[in-house]
Amino acid sequence: MAKEQILFKTEEKMSSKEAAGIMRSIANKLEKGRVTLVQGEKETVLKIPDRVELEIKAERETGRKKTTKKLEVEITWVVGDKRKMAAVKIR
Repeated sequence: MAKEQILFKTEEKMSSKEAAGIMRSIANKLEKGRVTLVQGEKETVLKIPDRVELEIKAERETGRKKTTKKLEVEITWVVGDKRKMAAVKIR
């Protein structure tokens, strides 16, 4: 069983415009192959390979008092893996 280590985590409320700006910044850094996450004194640097796996998921959770929707974008890769992955298509 794999052991998970959280390298960086943040969760904060902001406007959708602010969230889009952060996602644009991440996308720009992703293209360059290096994403640096900074919060206070903590800094985490991720070196991104040319090929990654992209997962996009939309969820709705209905509870007794409220309904919550969620859009998740997850990018994963295997460190040191040089194999080619299938291309992602969005229609």
